[in-house]
Amino acid sequence: MADKIVSINPATGVAIAGYDAFDDAKVARIVQQAYKEYNSWRLQTYKERAQVLKNIAKQLRNSKEKLAILATKEMGKPIQQGRDEVEKCAVTLEYYAKDGASMLANEPVETDARKSYVTFQPLGVVLAVMPWNFPYWQVFRALAPAIMAGNTMVLKHASNVSGCALAIEKVIKDAGVPKGLLQTILVPSSRIEALIANPLIAGVTLTGSTAAGRKVAEAAGRNLKKQVLELGGSDAYIILEDADLDAAIDICVKGRLVNSGQSCVAAKRFIVIKSIKKEFERRMAAKMQEATYGDPMEPNSRIGPMARVDLRDQLHEQVTKTLDKGAKLLCGGFVPEGSGAYYPPTVLTNVKKGMVAYEEELFGPVAAIIEAKDEKDAVHIANDNEYGLGSAILSKNRAHAEKLAAGLQAGCCFINDFVHSDPRLPFGGVKNSGYGREIGRFGIREFVNVKAIYIK
Repeated sequence: MADKIVSINPATGVAIAGYDAFDDAKVARIVQQAYKEYNSWRLQTYKERAQVLKNIAKQLRNSKEKLAILATKEMGKPIQQGRDEVEKCAVTLEYYAKDGASMLANEPVETDARKSYVTFQPLGVVLAVMPWNFPYWQVFRALAPAIMAGNTMVLKHASNVSGCALAIEKVIKDAGVPKGLLQTILVPSSRIEALIANPLIAGVTLTGSTAAGRKVAEAAGRNLKKQVLELGGSDAYIILEDADLDAAIDICVKGRLVNSGQSCVAAKRFIVIKSIKKEFERRMAAKMQEATYGDPMEPNSRIGPMARVDLRDQLHEQVTKTLDKGAKLLCGGFVPEGSGAYYPPTVLTNVKKGMVAYEEELFGPVAAIIEAKDEKDAVHIANDNEYGLGSAILSKNRAHAEKLAAGLQAGCCFINDFVHSDPRLPFGGVKNSGYGREIGRFGIREFVNVKAIYIK
């Protein structure tokens, strides 16, 4: 009997759809079709590929409202954020349609040959293992550069957003794109290793937890498959003494509450210089409490439910353990009554080394305030963590902040803004946040054969 995959609305706790997992034979046929399509797709010109990307972008916009509602029902995303996410996917497709060819253009190299250059050729079928928190963006930020480079893709999405996964496949189909370019497979995570071992899979890209990344890396390494891993994060925001606190608080709250706090690059650790800590605490708690949470279909709900009740309960346990170790609760920190996986905006302060909120990723609307003696201590605290995805510095002295940014162990540093992805910039981390890069010029070159051509 096939495994049953169920989608549950986290706002109500009610099951909204059920799907039968694909059997091994069906999965094998899908991979075979993806490989067959790759052998045709890789021969298309950049101009032809670019037109396909534009067609998909148009279809995404035509389907924006339906897609946004589906994400809200499956993982609780506030409805306007769902619309914005779909638009960002369309913009990214158009970005690669416009600039992808130049990113992959042959690069001449002077040697003792008559002619020598580097060329970039597609690898084949890429397996994408994607999470639920941005059910469209995570897929398209991997898909757009991969297919522009000439690859095809098989998608194994998080089980709780299986409807979103099938909707993506339908968008591709409705755009008139060959079926093998992107296909969804509905299987439990326990079958990913066998997928990676399929000889027709050329590489794997995963966005997910560090634990999941280790398993995928092990399987990919054993099968000598190229991999890109975007894993967990516990982004540090350093607030210097000269920061404009009004602006800083707005940035910090927005960075903490984006996607109801369920983002790898959400602001999580707020490292504040001692002299301004009390004022920062007061303003941060007040601003966090202003954020409304409730039905994600309501336009005034800034925060929806967390994606699953077990994730909400895990977050609350992390908060409780931190408080038990001596941290102070400024607001929130309770499980609301009633149905749904809701958790209120929460602020913890006096967080110190050894506490859960200092050491672990808090994947929800919980802010951890950590005191630093000075800016040197602040950089040390920021780096004193297993993760290295994003980071931010808030200061009126931009030049000085830029110098400090060089010392932060992270894949990016945003000065006077919250950390977010942009299709024009590479995205990824260091340490236990993974390796490889998505989007930007570097992202499109991850799943290509960097080939040297030498003519004597």
